[in-house]
Amino acid sequence: MEPYQFEVCANSVESCLAAQAGGANRVELCAGIPEGGTTPSYGDIVIAREALTKTLLHVIIRPRGGDFLYSPIEQRIMLKDIDNARQLGADGVVFGCLTAKGDVDLSLMRQLIEVSQGMSVTFHRAFDVCRNPQEALEQIIELGCNRILTSGAQATAEQGIPLLKKLQQQADGRIILLAGCGVNENNIAHIAMETGIREFHFSARETIESKMLHRNGTVSMGGTVNIEEYQRPITTVERVKETIKALTGLKQEEAYK
Repeated sequence: MEPYQFEVCANSVESCLAAQAGGANRVELCAGIPEGGTTPSYGDIVIAREALTKTLLHVIIRPRGGDFLYSPIEQRIMLKDIDNARQLGADGVVFGCLTAKGDVDLSLMRQLIEVSQGMSVTFHRAFDVCRNPQEALEQIIELGCNRILTSGAQATAEQGIPLLKKLQQQADGRIILLAGCGVNENNIAHIAMETGIREFHFSARETIESKMLHRNGTVSMGGTVNIEEYQRPITTVERVKETIKALTGLKQEEAYK
């Protein structure tokens, strides 16, 4: 049986460092977390690559929030961002594209995968809003992707256990399923035992208070969107360790149940 693998969804280089110190196998570096993750900046990728000496660096390629139906100009941006990630030393890239009817966009995926040569490719949670998950699974396997990040088409991976279990059985070792969304130290063992999945994606974040002394609470950088300006979430070493321990601390016979 393959050992468990742990991926931290990192919203900054600080979070990358915490993930590495906590024992994560890799990070998925993202900007725009409230939108579900968007492509991080050139500087973020460069500094994360320098900082991660033990932990693999995967970079999300998503030019905007919202749906996964991309215009020609957005497709060009994605191709360039993948090329940048490769040149900057990323170990993997994370993307997913759908047609207007909710199917995997095979043509665009092939173009993106071709530019991704030499890097691991994860099909992200666009999978969770596709029309037919079972059919999409077979198509993604045929495309040659290394793994699929999925919550089992539900709001959280724990709620998605029934589909995750079916997909894991259908995959039958032909592709890795990476269970993510809402995975934490309180449910990771339950998800593992119920589904048989061996890879997990989680953020392990805590909210920290700004060190700003002068504050203007009447101004929002998000305009009408209510965002707390003087707090920010960051991955912590302690929560990464706790989440990993919650699974690896199980007796082997329970983990393989």
